[in-house]
Amino acid sequence: MPREPDWYDVGAADALQDDGVVAGVAGGIQVAVFRVGNSLHALHDLCSHGQARLSDGFVENGCVECPLHQGLVEIATGLPRSSPIVNPVQTYRVRVVGGRIEVSVR
Repeated sequence: MPREPDWYDVGAADALQDDGVVAGVAGGIQVAVFRVGNSLHALHDLCSHGQARLSDGFVENGCVECPLHQGLVEIATGLPRSSPIVNPVQTYRVRVVGGRIEVSVR
């Protein structure tokens, strides 16, 4: 029987506005949770090109811009959308339970 993944609380869902981001820690991993329209998406909070937190980036049109390199990452998939980023960013499952955002890093 498969084990239920571990879910970690990273903040209040009502604090997250459209095109907004909440940074947190889930299972010892820094994560960034973004609201794009009615959907929430969680990414590893580190640009795959260098040591920059994506939660500090500019969000527009479903992408986040790395604050250090200005490369774009698609929030829903973690896929790179412009140079210098060429490697995807890890995505994680996210849900809302009792008004709290939870992320699974398994």
